[in-house]
Amino acid sequence: MKNIFWVLALCNLMLSACSESKLEKSDQQVEKEKTITNTASKNVFVVPEVPDSIQFANEWFSLTDLDLKERFDRELIVNNFWHSNTILYLKRANRWFPLMSEILKEEGIPEDMLYLAVIESGLTQATSPSGAKGFWQFMEPTARDYNLRVDHEVDERLNIEKSTRAACKYLKSAYQKFGTWFLAAASYNMGKGGVQSNLDRQGVDSYFDLSLNSETARYVFRILAVKEIMNNPKKFGFEIDAHQLYSPYKTRKVKVENSIGNLYEWSLEQGVTIKIVRKLNPWISGSELTLISNQTIEIELPKNNEQLSTFGG
Repeated sequence: MKNIFWVLALCNLMLSACSESKLEKSDQQVEKEKTITNTASKNVFVVPEVPDSIQFANEWFSLTDLDLKERFDRELIVNNFWHSNTILYLKRANRWFPLMSEILKEEGIPEDMLYLAVIESGLTQATSPSGAKGFWQFMEPTARDYNLRVDHEVDERLNIEKSTRAACKYLKSAYQKFGTWFLAAASYNMGKGGVQSNLDRQGVDSYFDLSLNSETARYVFRILAVKEIMNNPKKFGFEIDAHQLYSPYKTRKVKVENSIGNLYEWSLEQGVTIKIVRKLNPWISGSELTLISNQTIEIELPKNNEQLSTFGG
């Protein structure tokens, strides 16, 4: 009998322990579910509101028209929820906007045209399927029209300073032709001739009254939407700490007055590798650099040896 008693007592203890364990697990599960619920509630998709009007390049236009409102809404939603892309826009802009903005200011171009470069290339040295290259996506013949050198050694479409000045010249001439930055921006996508022929054929004088192909019809609205998001990132849920943004490169310019026969050797003589030279000067594509017509070229190098780590040198 005593043995039976101890066996029953042991069973009761085991059952009690199991019950307490189940209760404990249950409590933990409840807490876990609460955490998941709270986290989810903080990450609910919030559809951005479309404003009644918006300003671009010191020109205001209304978005109360149903067609315009929905076209802007589409681009706002696409870019707002294309998180990886928009985050990279914001990171890269911190590096390149200061330089580009200064150039636009010097050339008399509204700062808002920076966002045209964003939608053209994402602020990368991109190459399109049609062969357009660089931040501003110049085709080779157009690049030469704007005095950019393009050959087997050099492609100045990838020179951010020179290509930005070339884009400014185009936009300035387009603005002089059309009298509005909206049409000047649209012509960057369609060409001045294409915009003018559509204006003449349709008998209108505003970009917003034109019936255009899908790409150009979306083009200006994409610029406007990207500007809206990048100017107010927190409003759209993008909170990036300052240390996560890409910092501008700290560089110095070296003036080159004679052709360089071997860029690999020249780079090492400067205390850097060819990788660093091409990182800072993506427009240099060959293994040598021939100066044309006694020209002078400036090559950017790290400001000091400490900066080499920034470029992986």
